[in-house]
Amino acid sequence: MLATARRLRRVGVLGINRRNSRYIMEHNPRRLYPLVDDKLRTKELAQKAGIAVPPLYGVMRINHEIEELGQLLARYDDFVIKPTHGSGGSGVLVVTGRRGVRFQTADGTLLDLSELQHYVANILSGAYSLGGHPDAAMIEYRVRLAPVFDEISYRGVPDVRIIVFLGVPVMAMVRLPTRISGGKANLHQGAIGAGISLATGRTRTAVWDDRLVNEHPDTGRLVEGLEIPHWGELLRLAARCHELTGLGYLGVDLVLDRESGPLILEMNARPGLAVQLANRAGLGPRLEAVERARLAMGTIEDRVEWAGATFA
Repeated sequence: MLATARRLRRVGVLGINRRNSRYIMEHNPRRLYPLVDDKLRTKELAQKAGIAVPPLYGVMRINHEIEELGQLLARYDDFVIKPTHGSGGSGVLVVTGRRGVRFQTADGTLLDLSELQHYVANILSGAYSLGGHPDAAMIEYRVRLAPVFDEISYRGVPDVRIIVFLGVPVMAMVRLPTRISGGKANLHQGAIGAGISLATGRTRTAVWDDRLVNEHPDTGRLVEGLEIPHWGELLRLAARCHELTGLGYLGVDLVLDRESGPLILEMNARPGLAVQLANRAGLGPRLEAVERARLAMGTIEDRVEWAGATFA
């Protein structure tokens, strides 16, 4: 066990303890966590800064409002319901269309209005929130799959996770939904994570349940060598989130909508470390390189350009 730990440190793999003590505790003041832990607050913060996010249809904060859910949803055939304080994709319900009076979810399940109301009631009770505290439910636009992902995503929309340190993008991956993940882009639920070159925006081989793969398990299509559209814009949006939140170390999750292009989905003050497996590289040396060079980078463009030139 000790030999393995030493070997990982030698190649620069960042462990959770060092991530927490050296980067999160030092660079992420606790008072700023609500800016990203509350998805509604994150959305409002981004909108005020002129950053595109999935449009919000409505918010439910108290049980009495659940009676109005049918009236709210009457205008929409598809939508997403999520807790404002959820994490790791927990509590997110994606409705892709209707069949008569019932609603069809991303995995093909059919629900009636009373079942959706019950689902929202569970969100409000804190069933999916951090710490189990009472929560609010957001109903928002369902992102449409960008054509580039048509053959390497199963019943869901991939997202791009970019790790940002002191405003500099340092590592990235695209998370691809699978049958096992139920169409969700969360690695711990069974999605694939494919590393992305910061310089080119092209995918590398991927990690799936701690195994390296180069094909999507459901479609059989290669995930390596895919060029992510709007790559420069995605990097600039992620870099902006440092000034937007004041957080020094964060993960920024973005999506590519078929019609609207890049959108910020959410931010995370404690992003996971699987991005290292997806890229076959450690975060440690990259974070140290940013600390040495950061003062020489003034603008967002400087930071993005430096990242692309430094981290292949």
